[in-house]
Amino acid sequence: MKFVQKEFSSTFEEKKSKFLAFLAPYSEFNDVMQRLKSEHPKARHFVYAYRYLNEFDQVIENSSDDGEPKGTSGKPCLNVIAGNDLINSFVIVVRYFGGVKLGTGGLVRAYSDAVNSVINISQLKTYQKLEIQNLRCEYSELSKLEYIIKNSNINIINKEFDASVNLTLESTKEDFELFNKELPLGVKLQ
Repeated sequence: MKFVQKEFSSTFEEKKSKFLAFLAPYSEFNDVMQRLKSEHPKARHFVYAYRYLNEFDQVIENSSDDGEPKGTSGKPCLNVIAGNDLINSFVIVVRYFGGVKLGTGGLVRAYSDAVNSVINISQLKTYQKLEIQNLRCEYSELSKLEYIIKNSNINIINKEFDASVNLTLESTKEDFELFNKELPLGVKLQ
């Protein structure tokens, strides 16, 4: 699975109709939709599709035709992002009507092509499920551990200092397994 970390956009034209496609992280969906509606008050349609993982690692997906004939825009957009194995991402296609009706097949092709055009210029990252682990250590071990962490694919989310140091770490299961082998004797992930 892949995802985007920032917004990308492209423009596609078909028989004088203009399709502006925007691909961005799912967490920004509402903000981007509001922004696009204010930036494009004369646009006829704001078609969208999104896919994201919920807390149970289930794929949730939805789409909207926004006034286009049923099944001619939202579903094709969703099919394109699903076909490209995108997750935690959404696409919004803003359509300016050019005066020529495209027909149902033409709409399906135009919206699909618009989404493909923005995906083709986007920087996609490979999705990996992240886990959170805790690590307790003595103050004297902290600099050595931070060095090991810096040279691993592990992020320090939080540090708490009391009688000892508590680190909250985030990474993939595989990276934690490799990291655990590098830890000094007596220090273990919790």
